[in-house]
Amino acid sequence: MTSTRRSARPAWWWMGVSGLAVLAAPGVALARPVDLFIERAATSEAGDRCGLFSPEVAAALAAATQQARGAALRAGSDARTLTSLERDARFRAARLECDSERVVDAANRVKSAFAGYQRISRMVYPGDVADWRADRTTGRAARWRLSQDSRFGADRMTFGLAGWDGANGLLAVATFADGRTPYAARLVMRDGARTLGPYLIATGKAAPLSAKLPPRTATRSYLAEARSSAGPELLPKAVEAGWAFRFPVAAAQALGDLDPRESIAVEFLFSGERVRTAYVEVGDFAAGRAFLRIASR
Repeated sequence: MTSTRRSARPAWWWMGVSGLAVLAAPGVALARPVDLFIERAATSEAGDRCGLFSPEVAAALAAATQQARGAALRAGSDARTLTSLERDARFRAARLECDSERVVDAANRVKSAFAGYQRISRMVYPGDVADWRADRTTGRAARWRLSQDSRFGADRMTFGLAGWDGANGLLAVATFADGRTPYAARLVMRDGARTLGPYLIATGKAAPLSAKLPPRTATRSYLAEARSSAGPELLPKAVEAGWAFRFPVAAAQALGDLDPRESIAVEFLFSGERVRTAYVEVGDFAAGRAFLRIASR
């Protein structure tokens, strides 16, 4: 299970508002990942309340905040402690004077720091086992917007968000070496209403994704809403055919609420009560989804 060790107070408490702009910028390293998360959350709160940032900058900052939260959790921070620290930091940031010199200066630095970030069209979010690839370029053809690859036995799957202009659906596209056709697919993940946090017996790159799911009694499932032949734009190179399964919108939201150290399972159901299971690392799914939202603003 996750650790309940409380983290020390982050740097935000002694650095003040003048440190927010620098520490909220992408790529800036702090002594501890939790400090970066709190800095970005506080900056975002001040920006939202005071109307400091354009929708594009605000969206970029939101994506960076989600990424910093994932890094803090992977570094060992307790999720409930992070939530408490974030709530406290946002409360303090909400009490700042919007027209103060320090806040205005911080806002200008954030705008400058994120100017280049807004122009980035592709990102890779590394995980312990697998990466998420984000793509918010425009084009006429549907494409993967946020995706992760998985191999299970002789079969392979690409899972994530796909669409034309933006991420329109949560999909699993699978190819099966023996040519068999599953009649359905379901997405299995931890049920936040039945658990207090992630079920992590083993973590890190050496731990299999199958060990990062809770017992079946603590999970919930989402049955795919539709099945169809996969279009060539969603298939891996040199693969001619595969099956696409679309999951409910609620499943994407639930996935974004999970701990980045967890995994989920995609179960493909075949006749004869046979199941083939592929695993996906939660990782920075929430950060990647926030990154995609920048394109729609």
